[in-house]
Amino acid sequence: MDDRILDFAAGVDMIWHAGDIGSHEGMDALEALGKPLIAVYGNIDDHTMRSRYPLHQKFVLNGVKIWITHIGGYPPRYNNKTREGLKKEKPDVFVCGHSHILKVVHDKNIDCLHMNPGAAGIHGFHKMRTMLRFELVQEGEEKGKVANLEVIELGKRGQLR
Repeated sequence: MDDRILDFAAGVDMIWHAGDIGSHEGMDALEALGKPLIAVYGNIDDHTMRSRYPLHQKFVLNGVKIWITHIGGYPPRYNNKTREGLKKEKPDVFVCGHSHILKVVHDKNIDCLHMNPGAAGIHGFHKMRTMLRFELVQEGEEKGKVANLEVIELGKRGQLR
C-alpha cells in the first residue's frame, strides 16, 4: 500500500473503493484509519475478497443516492444490466471501476454523475495511478451535489514514487 494513499484517505470522512482491490492488507490498512469504508469486489478479486465485499453498494448519503459497482460501462454505452439498474434505481452518483481509466461525466440522459476514479495500484494497464476526492454538499441550494472534485495523481503505473 502506497503511504500517499493512506495519507489522502486519513483526511477524508469516508472511503469508497470501486473494486479490483487485490490486497487484503491494503484494505486492512484503510480500515485501520477508522473511517467508514464502502467497497465492492472487482473481477480480479479472489473468493475471500468476494466474501468480504459485495458486488454492489447502494446507499443514500447527505440526500444523494449513490450506487457503486465494479463493471458498469460508460454513458451512454452501459452494459444491459447496468442500463436497466440505472433506469430503475435512478442514482444521483454512479461509481464504477474496471476500465482503470479516470473518467467523470454527467450523464444527462439519466441525470446522473458517472465517476470512475481510475486505478491507484501499481499493476494493470493504466498509465497514471489516480484517485478522486470530493465533497457532497450538505446544505443550501447545492445540497446533494458533488463539489470540490480533485483528481489525485500518484505517479506512473509500476512505480510507488
